[in-house]
Amino acid sequence: MNLTTELRPGVDYVGYVDYNVRDFHSYDTRLGATYNAYLIRDEKIALIDTVKAPFAAQLKRNVASLVDLEKVDYLVCLHAELDHAGSLPAMVEACPNATVVCNAKCKDALAGFFDVSNWKFQILNSGDSLSLGKRSLTLVNVPMVHWPESSVAYMPEEKILFSNDAFGQHIATSERFDDEYDLPKILEEGKSYYANIVAPYGRQVLKTLEAVAPLEIELVAPAHGIIWRSHIPEMFAAYKTWASNKYAPKVLVIYDTMWQSTELMAEEIYAGAVDYGRKLANENPSAPKLDVQLMHARKTTLTRLAAEALDAGAVALGSATLNAWLMPAMASVLAYFQGLKFREKTALAFGSFGWGPGGAEAIQKAIPELKYVPLTETPIKAKQRPTADDLAKCREAGENLAKAAWERYLADQQ
Repeated sequence: MNLTTELRPGVDYVGYVDYNVRDFHSYDTRLGATYNAYLIRDEKIALIDTVKAPFAAQLKRNVASLVDLEKVDYLVCLHAELDHAGSLPAMVEACPNATVVCNAKCKDALAGFFDVSNWKFQILNSGDSLSLGKRSLTLVNVPMVHWPESSVAYMPEEKILFSNDAFGQHIATSERFDDEYDLPKILEEGKSYYANIVAPYGRQVLKTLEAVAPLEIELVAPAHGIIWRSHIPEMFAAYKTWASNKYAPKVLVIYDTMWQSTELMAEEIYAGAVDYGRKLANENPSAPKLDVQLMHARKTTLTRLAAEALDAGAVALGSATLNAWLMPAMASVLAYFQGLKFREKTALAFGSFGWGPGGAEAIQKAIPELKYVPLTETPIKAKQRPTADDLAKCREAGENLAKAAWERYLADQQ
């Protein structure tokens, strides 16, 4: 189960592949996940990161298949979150001669999770190196990618970057390397991972990219997912695009409905945006196509909604009224997007109501809180069933929303 994989002679993957996880603190891990840990055997032996606590036994078996646990000298912790450090207490106990190596903030974070009073620590500042013999590890702090104590480790002798949460994805597979798996799928899952976990920290990601740019890198070994060795330039380019908040020519229509009235409105907004996209295509066949998506909030995961919203220039957000408020799924969407702090978008609020309003008005109020720009000063509303006039307004709004998205995309190209 979860056999080790050699990255270089004396450098091995010893992590755990979790095929069954489907919820990762509300992240939809439809393809499972991995918790990547790496063992380095030199004059000194170092384990970089651990795995989630339930899989500590498997980690110990993987490490023990390569080296006597009592001979492990260092347990290097790049990130204190429990998917990385959850098995650290078990490894401290199993490796009695090991010293925990991390930065000062990481030590403090570990102390918040575990009783570390009897642990041996070696604190490294950013830029400090840990000698392992013929090889070494240099730790570089990358605060807020995506916790304050996060760091990466670089092994210059082997040109390996142990990149922590940066450049990762949630994919469970027996394949370890990027040239063994479908590249578009890796990048798709990488984008989803970035949008749902790292997006609020785009500036820090760009700083990280700048910090690693001068390094000679032949392998990027993240804490989750596939290890990069053949498509590193493509991965760095994708991360730069995501972190730079570049718009794609894209419109999302996200809604929840009760008796299909709001759904009818959503479909007309979608149709209006599609119409505008077709006009653009007729006027300039060589231009990129406008991507318009109709997404039912209750039937689409927050994870996918966030991945698609990352680079959308415009969104329509609609809800039926329930108890003078939003449908619960749309309330979740708004709360989730507010936390992810996506780049400014043009936004339209719409929805239906019966005996009393509330849903569409709540979305209109939330638009400035999301740091979006409202397309209209008031939401488009329909009482009970939308009339022909209501649907005409929706279709026109869809065209205007698509125009706004296209203009944002063009402005980014200049």
